[in-house]
Amino acid sequence: MATSTSSSWAQLRQQARSLESQTDSLFHTYSSFVSNPAAKPSEAELRTESQLQEILQRRETVVSSLSRLLDSETALTSSATKLQNLSLHRSTLTDHRREFTRLKGTISESRSRTHLLSSVRDDINAFRSASRLEDGRSEADYMLDERDRIDNSHNIADSVLSQAYAIQSDFMDQRQLLGSINRRIVHSASQIPGINTIIAKINTRKKRDSVILAGLIAACFLMALWFR
Repeated sequence: MATSTSSSWAQLRQQARSLESQTDSLFHTYSSFVSNPAAKPSEAELRTESQLQEILQRRETVVSSLSRLLDSETALTSSATKLQNLSLHRSTLTDHRREFTRLKGTISESRSRTHLLSSVRDDINAFRSASRLEDGRSEADYMLDERDRIDNSHNIADSVLSQAYAIQSDFMDQRQLLGSINRRIVHSASQIPGINTIIAKINTRKKRDSVILAGLIAACFLMALWFR
């Protein structure tokens, strides 16, 4: 049973490391869309985004499997190394989710900014054209353009808020992980036979040694006074 569990753990860890490496490669590709995003997401961008979402979900499943496998072991047989490995994979997954959210928001902001600049240039060109015409642009067209600019500003604000919520969720996950590690350590310590008895004996011996030392000091002091 122990051999089977160890083999399953090794296979899951190997799978987790492979998926982490694939995620890094996809991040390299996805970040290339930040500097010069198209007016609309290209097929390559959408495909890369979809692959990242899928691989992050697969990593979540693998980390959950590692956690269940570790929980199935007894407190005495589960090693601190496995607990550290699980914590590292979970922390890396959290960091990659945060990075994916950041990149996605940055691409969206860059695309909105590019669209806004293009819209402003179009407005300037339209204004110049209108100045050469007698009728010019109608007030309704102007109001529609203003509404588009306001919508773009709202989209940027929504993107920033979504990133803030994602970071808050990551902090909560980290706090839960630390709580789980603390409970496991306390539980492991409580399972060591005789630990409380040993601690009590140590405390008793320290008290006894203190009494003996105090008596010895008092005797020396009285002898010094007697022979003075």
